[in-house]
Amino acid sequence: MPKKQGFLRRARLVNGDQFNRVFQRNQRSRDQYFVVLARSNHLPYARLGLAISRKAAGDAVPRNRLKRLVRESFRKTQTDIAGLDCVVMARPGAAQCHGTVLLKSLDNHWAQVARKCEA
Repeated sequence: MPKKQGFLRRARLVNGDQFNRVFQRNQRSRDQYFVVLARSNHLPYARLGLAISRKAAGDAVPRNRLKRLVRESFRKTQTDIAGLDCVVMARPGAAQCHGTVLLKSLDNHWAQVARKCEA
């Protein structure tokens, strides 16, 4: 049976202190859809925090769709960005965009923050 690839609790930023740590000192990547903040966490795995506001994404259905897309993209690339805490914020208009465009945008962000945090 294949190994479970869910979004485990240890792979999440779960409290305000963890989010604030990323917000205070970070490497940033942004485009017209997302702002991704990242910081080294000195752990052997990556962690993700989502800050998808109603202002940026609208009502619950499009906001939850964006969250699912971000979590799926993170799940696929978390081994490439191991050791980073990442916070993803959606920008206005992201919810109206097609999913493949958003996934490509996120792939670029993961690569960019990994490169910036290495240096």
